[in-house]
Amino acid sequence: MSEHTERRVLNGRRAQAARNDDAILASARTVFIAEPDAPIGEVARVAGVGISALYRRYPSKEALLATLCLDGLQEFVTIAQQAGELADPWEGFVQFLRGIVDADVHSLTVHLAGRFTPTPEHRELAARAGVLADAILHRAQQNGAVRPDLRNTDLTMVYEQLAAIRLGDAERIRELRRRYLDMHLAGLRTAASSYGALTGTAPTQAELGARWNRAT
Repeated sequence: MSEHTERRVLNGRRAQAARNDDAILASARTVFIAEPDAPIGEVARVAGVGISALYRRYPSKEALLATLCLDGLQEFVTIAQQAGELADPWEGFVQFLRGIVDADVHSLTVHLAGRFTPTPEHRELAARAGVLADAILHRAQQNGAVRPDLRNTDLTMVYEQLAAIRLGDAERIRELRRRYLDMHLAGLRTAASSYGALTGTAPTQAELGARWNRAT
């Protein structure tokens, strides 16, 4: 086999491996959000790959879950970075919330928290996500667009409430989530605070983080 042919074969194998990995991750998200206790073999079946191909990339279900959640954190960071670049603070805030809800990253939190041990990479990326989210909220509050008693941990609860909406197909789910996000946004504007302060206190970071402790 010539060197050129060997390179083509190698590139073809790499491309196939990348396609397999994309299929595995997409299928794992679908399978485990629907049923967190599903066996890893179900992911291989839905992805249309052999179980050996899956295990070569992910030696355990925990490793696969960890990768899913790391990808979700990275998506959160990307959305926050793009929203933070908008000149108008309110528009940046709205784009941020809509992007997070559309990406459905918090379904991973709702269904997978406590099912694997977060790594330092998870914690570092989560901290980065928190800094970006805080900056978007604070900018909108300082501009007078968002009510001053709102906290970013309140927004986490909003995301999780909307993640629970699962009626119909993907298009209908997206439509309904956007509908109810619009209702939330109306209540998050500064003018809405004239109806009274929010009841109770926002969840703490400790309360939110405790869910990620590995169940024993």
